[in-house]
Amino acid sequence: MDCLCTNNCNASLNQSEVKLILEKAVVPEHSVLFMQSMSGGTAFLVDSYLFIVSDKLLIAVGYPITGSYDPEKFDKAVKEAQGQTRARDCIAISPSMPERLRPYLQEIDHYYILPAKNTMPSGMERFTKRAAASLRVEEGKEFTSAHKRLWAEFVGRTPLAPNVRRLYENTEAVSSDNSKLVLLNAWNKNNELAACLLLDLAPGSFLSYILGAHSKNNYTPYAADLLFQEMISIARKEGKDYIHLGLGVNKGIKRFKTKWGGFPSLPYQMAVWEEDVPLSGKELLQIMAPVQGQAMSKQQLFMEKMSNERPFKMLWEIEKNGKQSWIGGSAHFFRYSFDSSFRKLFEKVDTVIFEGPLDQVSLDQVNRLGKNPEPNTPRIIDYLNEKEIRSLERVVIGLPNLWKGLLYAKNTDVPDVRYYLSKTRPWMAFFSLWSSFLRRNGWYQSVDLEAWEIAREMNKIVFGMEIISEQIDTLESIPVQRIVNFFRECHRWKAYIKQHEDAYLKGNLTKMMGTSAEFPSRTEMVINRRDEIFLHRMLPFIEKGRCAVFVGSAHMLNLEKMISDAGFKIQKCKNIL
Repeated sequence: MDCLCTNNCNASLNQSEVKLILEKAVVPEHSVLFMQSMSGGTAFLVDSYLFIVSDKLLIAVGYPITGSYDPEKFDKAVKEAQGQTRARDCIAISPSMPERLRPYLQEIDHYYILPAKNTMPSGMERFTKRAAASLRVEEGKEFTSAHKRLWAEFVGRTPLAPNVRRLYENTEAVSSDNSKLVLLNAWNKNNELAACLLLDLAPGSFLSYILGAHSKNNYTPYAADLLFQEMISIARKEGKDYIHLGLGVNKGIKRFKTKWGGFPSLPYQMAVWEEDVPLSGKELLQIMAPVQGQAMSKQQLFMEKMSNERPFKMLWEIEKNGKQSWIGGSAHFFRYSFDSSFRKLFEKVDTVIFEGPLDQVSLDQVNRLGKNPEPNTPRIIDYLNEKEIRSLERVVIGLPNLWKGLLYAKNTDVPDVRYYLSKTRPWMAFFSLWSSFLRRNGWYQSVDLEAWEIAREMNKIVFGMEIISEQIDTLESIPVQRIVNFFRECHRWKAYIKQHEDAYLKGNLTKMMGTSAEFPSRTEMVINRRDEIFLHRMLPFIEKGRCAVFVGSAHMLNLEKMISDAGFKIQKCKNIL
């Protein structure tokens, strides 16, 4: 098979190859640097098709760089790329799917484009002038705290496909890595961000409109239209032939794009599937090793504990009038222990506060309610088809047949997926199956529960800011469709937890926003509404000092600023405990 690249197909592209791809680009996914930054992967060519591989995820772009599209040639290139990378999880986009991949179709749409020379539609000028009277438009590169708040607000209130949510989550990382990305900002007179577009100028003949957001908190009518008008001006200034507006997605987005003169261009299909990759000898040994293990000595147990422990970096110091407290971003599930860090921290405090009570009686109460829904309570199984249920079972339970038996020789905690989908409350199904998946991948720890138990062991004053009934109301507020969407994306869970783990261990709150934005419980009700409650209930204790507070990491997106606005000095801890 002919290959455009001059080196090995699965090696990273050189500058001349990247330049060629950008010159010949026909879809936004041909923007090589953007795709590599967004996925954290490596791009390569097979025949005239672009591929990106990252953490066993293979993305295949079925729009040829040269020549015309041929489904059979594309399928042959996909097989070759998969064989080189041994990727298990695969995504392909193309004008039409090869016959082999048609059973895995998940999305059918069209790319919309807008010629740069188009005149402004009649009636739009009046709206954009109205917006321009109260907004300042700016081209920028920096993804600021104002952008983080706008992104969090927009994603929190807007139903988005998981692949689109990931674009929002990774915006800060990709914008810092890519000089051809532009943030087009609309600031109001209070210097608040009313709207923003992310644009990609890298492709030779077109400008890509990647994504955008507008604020309801800082709402200004027609702010998005004003930015759209400015985007067209930028495309003309850059000498682009047209603007790639992305996919139609839904009627509302189509309507917005077509009112500006956009029209459907290339057809788009997306398939998602898993390849059966044979286990290597090393992987087989890793599976067999636990079965043959014997009791560990005290020294081995100590080494095991130390290897499973990490310093706690998701921690902020709070100070007011010389009185010190701390607030940490916790996690319900995690791979590692922070035992030593917590013990050092709790030596400096008298009181340790959590979101809610974590004693066994309270946890049992939540468990009983989750497993005993009322007759009219929705059941997740009604929203999933048989193929989606089987995919979920495979992800939650693991490898089939012999290898499953070996893996679970010591683990009897294999959940009945269909029981949780059909017999429990939606939030119970979500947390039960998600936690089972995490345990199967070695996530046996709970950050907040570990901190709770250590604080009680050290005789600290320990309590929760919410009572159980308030926490149950919060669980009941999680939208069923968010849980359904999360289950449908279960093939991405491994990549999700890896990103989550890396960000959490580094104490990187921005990356944490990226990994939590698509999470079913990241909603206005679960996060933003409770932030006010948490601040009100922790204030008397952090004003007194010698207090440690633990809230879910996502809450720190707002609480960091809210605590500062309340008159406290708050800063990330530099000296890790």
